[in-house]
Amino acid sequence: MTQTHVLTGAGSGIGLAVAHRLSERGDRLVLVARDAARARELTTARPGSSAIVADLRHPESLAAAVRDAGVPDAIDSIVHAAGVVDLGPVAELPIEAWVSQLTVNLIAAAELTRLLLPAVRAARGHVLFVNSGAGLSAHPDWSAYAASKHGLKALADALRGEEAPHGVRVTTVYPGRTATPMQERVHEQEGRGYDAGAFIDPESAATAIVTALDLPRDAVMSDVTVRPGPR
Repeated sequence: MTQTHVLTGAGSGIGLAVAHRLSERGDRLVLVARDAARARELTTARPGSSAIVADLRHPESLAAAVRDAGVPDAIDSIVHAAGVVDLGPVAELPIEAWVSQLTVNLIAAAELTRLLLPAVRAARGHVLFVNSGAGLSAHPDWSAYAASKHGLKALADALRGEEAPHGVRVTTVYPGRTATPMQERVHEQEGRGYDAGAFIDPESAATAIVTALDLPRDAVMSDVTVRPGPR
């Protein structure tokens, strides 16, 4: 049976890999895009998909964007795969870096989930958060990003208990370092050379995500850690 999924971050990295998997099997995608041009680009690449035009840096705009998009009354899953990262020590990290990461990585995810929960409840659906190893352990220079991802774990844990009576499943996936444009940016900020072959393939992370979504309804994969395998 065809399912409907709302995805953020579907333009690159893990989100792109998940969007490809779901669209290839005939599921309907509703893709969150930062502006109209990006929406046209994403939906053209995925025939039959539609878009919610909203900039996650401004979560206060999401309510109107969801309303204008005519989102279906039943949604089988929300996959939160969008994220931003800016590294730096606490002593030097500007407030803008804190605000942007907490806003995009956490607040926008909470608000989009809130707005779409009635439709997810109607389908007895699934909310899946693509977190990070930084959501489990914070290292030097990762304070703001890790704080946003620790917060995302808290959001998922609270939501899981709240929505269980409505039949909604909640999963957090914690990928280790994955070969994505974000990882390339991290290496630039760290001042290190980047070798995509040294990290998890986004397709491998997508396999974990789609497996969690497809798990029979008698079970839920609540927390899934994906780490690089032996080389």
